Amino acid sequence: MTDLLPSWPLMSAFLIASFVLAVTPGPGVFYIVTRSLLQGRRYGLASVAGVALGNLGNAIGASIGLAAVFAVSSATFTIVKCAGALYLVYLGIQALRAPQADVEMAAPEGPADLWRIFQDGFIVALLNPKTAIFFAAFLPQFMTAETASALQSVMLGTLFVAIAAVTDTVYALAAGAMASALARARGIRALGRYLTAGAFIGLGVFTALSGSRKP
Repeated sequence: MTDLLPSWPLMSAFLIASFVLAVTPGPGVFYIVTRSLLQGRRYGLASVAGVALGNLGNAIGASIGLAAVFAVSSATFTIVKCAGALYLVYLGIQALRAPQADVEMAAPEGPADLWRIFQDGFIVALLNPKTAIFFAAFLPQFMTAETASALQSVMLGTLFVAIAAVTDTVYALAAGAMASALARARGIRALGRYLTAGAFIGLGVFTALSGSRKP
C-alpha cells in the first residue's frame, strides 16, 4: 500500500493542497448545501455520498485516460458538460412541478427519496468533465516514477475524494442544522420550491456557460 503513495514530504503537500481545494466552495458544495438547507440533513448527506461516488468515477476516468479524450475533443467535452447542465435544469423544473408537500423543507424522507437524492448527486458529479480534467492536471504533481502511474492516480484520487467527502459532510451538517429553523418560517417555507428550482436551474446555467475545457 505504501508503495502506491509518495514520500511523506510530497504526501503532506498533497494532503494540504487537497484540503484547501476541497474546502473551497464550488458547484458540488453549492448543490449539497442547497439540498441540506432546503430539505434537511439526511438529504444533504445522501447528496454528499452521491457526489463523492461521482467524483470517484471521474478520478478513475482520469486514470484510464478519459481526461485526455476531453482535452483533445471539444465536441465530447461539450456534450458531456451540456448533459450535466441539462440534468440540473431538469431537477429545477421537477422541483417546480412537484406538489408542495414534496419540496417542503425538512419534509419526512423515506429510503426511496434518499436513494433518488443519492442518484441525483452521483449524476451531477459524474457529468462534470472538468472534474476529470482537474484530476488529470492535479494528481500527476504528486506522483513518482517508481510506481505504476494508473495505480498511483487511483490511490491519490480516492484520497482526494475522501477528503472532499469529509469537508462536504461538514457543509451538509452545518446547512442541515439551519433547515429545521427555516422550515418553521412560514414565508420561507412557502418559497421552498422556488428556491430549490432557482438554485438548480441557476447552477445548470452556470455549468453550461462557465469556462472552457482547459484545466
